[in-house]
Amino acid sequence: MRIGIISPYSLTSPGGVQVQVLGLARALAGHGHETRVLAPCDGAPPQTGVTPLGASIPTFANGSTAPIAPDFACTLRTVRALRDEEFDVLHLHEPLCPGPTQTALFLNSAPIVGTWHAAGGSLAYLVPGTQWLASRVDVRAAVSADAAKMARDGLGGEYELVFNGVELDHFDSVEPVLSAAPTIAYIGRHEPRKGLTVLLDAMARLPEGIRLWVMSRGPQTEELQRRYQRDTRIEWLGRVSEAEKLARIKGADAVCVPSLHGESFGVVLLEAMAAWTPVVASDLPGYRNVARIGDEADLVPPGDAAALADALLRVLQRPDHAADLVAAGRQRAEQFSMARLAEIYLDMYERAIARRTAK
Repeated sequence: MRIGIISPYSLTSPGGVQVQVLGLARALAGHGHETRVLAPCDGAPPQTGVTPLGASIPTFANGSTAPIAPDFACTLRTVRALRDEEFDVLHLHEPLCPGPTQTALFLNSAPIVGTWHAAGGSLAYLVPGTQWLASRVDVRAAVSADAAKMARDGLGGEYELVFNGVELDHFDSVEPVLSAAPTIAYIGRHEPRKGLTVLLDAMARLPEGIRLWVMSRGPQTEELQRRYQRDTRIEWLGRVSEAEKLARIKGADAVCVPSLHGESFGVVLLEAMAAWTPVVASDLPGYRNVARIGDEADLVPPGDAAALADALLRVLQRPDHAADLVAAGRQRAEQFSMARLAEIYLDMYERAIARRTAK
């Protein structure tokens, strides 16, 4: 089967959808299927098998900034790629996002599987014509019940629940970055909904010997660096490569995910669990998709710095508790393997092809 996976987001910008797209492409190739990824890229493509569609334009959406490419040049590159590649099936992530996924829907040149990731509501679904565009998707999937509800409420239709996958072998083979002191790792954009401010406030309540690695950047970076510049325990790492991110997750004593809202699925939680690292996170519906009953992670009320500090201290000072979280978390991560997800999508691709053939 010749599979085309389309991402509306730049593959050279960090993001959960981008990680899923690239990981799924590798897993499908491992199953023996010719797979190509079409997406914007701000620079060299991050792996082989990628057709770059041009640079992205940062666009505000869902309390964040999305690196999308809704420009005419990207549209022309998408049309050309779809014409030249002759895919048996197309897999669109966030199908209605302006840019290459929308272009693919308009062209409708092959059977289409669509995956909806976002949760929390979108005014974009109220734009005339979106329901018609969505109707061109032969098989619809959503990564969580919240994402399915948002799509169903705005667009109608039925959505099969899937999950976000994790490549377990990547974490097993990576060499960890180790620290001499107990260390917490944070991965995520520096923007209000990600809750970095809450974690930094929690740090002020923790003992002097505890360190914090802060990865990535965002609109709050400079302000937060100024505000907490006297706390020498905090190491601002900026944007890191995927390899360094995995190595630091694996080397940390805890991964903290303090988001406040707008999360449909806890990919970062899964990555930490796959790396045998205990997780402390906000108690959000999206994160309950991963940490079902709290055995796999310590979950605290969103925005509560005192509760977050207590949970982090419990993980860092109680090896038995940390070990329990690690064991349960790794077992949970194995249920979300990218190889298993690829098999689920292959079934969807075959059904999409059959439905299109039957029309």
